Amino acid sequence: MTYIKPTFRHPGLKKNKVGYVRADYEGAISTLCAGCGHDSISGAIVQACFEMSVEPHRLAKLSGIGCSSKTPTYFLSNSHGFNSVHGRMPSVTTGANMANRDLIYLGVSGDGDTASIGMGQFVHAVRRNLNMAYIVMNNGCYGLTKGQDSATTDFGSISKSSGLNDSFQAIDLVGMALELGATFVGRSFSGDKDQLVPMIKAAMSHPGFAFIDCISPCVTFNNNKGSTKSYQFVRDHQEATSTIDFVPHEEEITVDYEAGTSTSVALHDGSKIHLDKLSPNWDPTDRYSAVMRLQEAKLTGDILTGLLYIDPKSRGLHDLMKTSKRPLNSLQEEDLCPGSAALEGINAGFR
Repeated sequence: MTYIKPTFRHPGLKKNKVGYVRADYEGAISTLCAGCGHDSISGAIVQACFEMSVEPHRLAKLSGIGCSSKTPTYFLSNSHGFNSVHGRMPSVTTGANMANRDLIYLGVSGDGDTASIGMGQFVHAVRRNLNMAYIVMNNGCYGLTKGQDSATTDFGSISKSSGLNDSFQAIDLVGMALELGATFVGRSFSGDKDQLVPMIKAAMSHPGFAFIDCISPCVTFNNNKGSTKSYQFVRDHQEATSTIDFVPHEEEITVDYEAGTSTSVALHDGSKIHLDKLSPNWDPTDRYSAVMRLQEAKLTGDILTGLLYIDPKSRGLHDLMKTSKRPLNSLQEEDLCPGSAALEGINAGFR
């Protein structure tokens, strides 16, 4: 058996608008467990980037430590990448983003990497509305260290390694992101690409911090009867808020919906997210409504998926700080050192 992918490409393969085939967005062969939900999320990222015609060199993928943080090896091998220390991915992304605002930033993390050691980092990335798509591959356990319970393990859930969790309530990252003021909040399931792919597209196009909590069952340690993050439990208790479609700005699509059945959210780049609502009262631009709906789902034991909240007026960190329109890494000495006369003028303003 070989772990080296063939480089041959059939000349008839479909290409996107920038001339790449889907295989150009793939990476190395995965070494994760067969059937791992993380691989499905990696596949969704590949599909989303291919369909959006993202040039691989314009994307930076960043991660921390854990099974989820290994996945950037398995997608977009021709992109920029940085595998940081445990829980520190948001601060590394912040530094990279401030240095080069022209790249698309995609952060991949896990429930341990985000909800435990990296919680402080996550909180401030949300608070600053950092321009990035942040995907948590949430399996409710520490898969690399034999499946111990993590901070997102649900109360009453049974795992193979830790048994019954009858002591600690789970941290709900979606609820926390809403409370902290995140401008894009969604939840999906690794086994539902029809929902996940367009959500990733929308997150990558959002001007600010776009958070996706993706339930991703661990097939080795947390896919057993009694686990609330197993494939069967999620499929039995999943309730979608909406059917999502991402419509690129350059393609005009005409649709005809009955009044009260859908809503369109315009983003700053002109693209739109179309939502076919299951409930006529659902408004994805109402943060309070999203919080209350999330609490209702908890009471019934359901897992609410879909785009829960989006702020169409979101302003990213660069806009908030009024940074240079040019990437900082492109500034030359003459740009950074304007001369003694300019310095004297600055000093005079403090006298």
